[in-house]
Amino acid sequence: MKLSADLVAFQRRLGHDFADPALLIRALTHGSLSSATRPDNQRLEFLGDRVLGLTIAEALLRADRGATEGQLAPRLNALVRGETCAEIARQIGLGEVLKLGRSEMMTGGRRKDALLGDAMEAVIAAVYLDAGFEPARAMILRLWGDRIAGAEAAAFNAKTALQEWAQAQGMAPPRYQIAERSGPDHAPLFRITVTLDDGRQADASGTGTKRSIEQAAAQAMLDLIGEIP
Repeated sequence: MKLSADLVAFQRRLGHDFADPALLIRALTHGSLSSATRPDNQRLEFLGDRVLGLTIAEALLRADRGATEGQLAPRLNALVRGETCAEIARQIGLGEVLKLGRSEMMTGGRRKDALLGDAMEAVIAAVYLDAGFEPARAMILRLWGDRIAGAEAAAFNAKTALQEWAQAQGMAPPRYQIAERSGPDHAPLFRITVTLDDGRQADASGTGTKRSIEQAAAQAMLDLIGEIP
């Protein structure tokens, strides 16, 4: 099977030439385009998630030999979550080669975090099946390298920190509300407000997931109350 020019270029960005190009094509095929003769990438996504998790867990252990399980777990979660996988996917232009059905094409599927993150995990699995664990591991460490080094900072959870602060003051958990929503369905713009029991409010806006905007709002509140990590 001969790959198209855009997939050959993607291989170069990925840093792996496939002995079995069909694996790469399957990894890039979303369910909206699948058929009886064209399998989608969901099974590969399942495997890739495990290969990624093992690789990152091992790298974190090596990077900080004194860290406890309680310190390592949030770092791992920050590095393997869908948003991070989507960021890596954008870094290597994965969205440009995703194979999508018309419905996903029309709603901006190439830019969606969920689709990009899932496809990134599927590509990891494709490399693993094509060449084995060591090449897959080397690719992950190369693509995630800077993020692994900054894992401790990435693991900070502003929502958790704000909730713990509020509880320490005898307050109920902070309340998050969507104050405004605009833009197209495939790339909505949210403004989310967080409110404390004493009436103080802070907000944040963005086009990411609601969870990421809530994190930004929580960080804005931490800045406001002087609890900056």
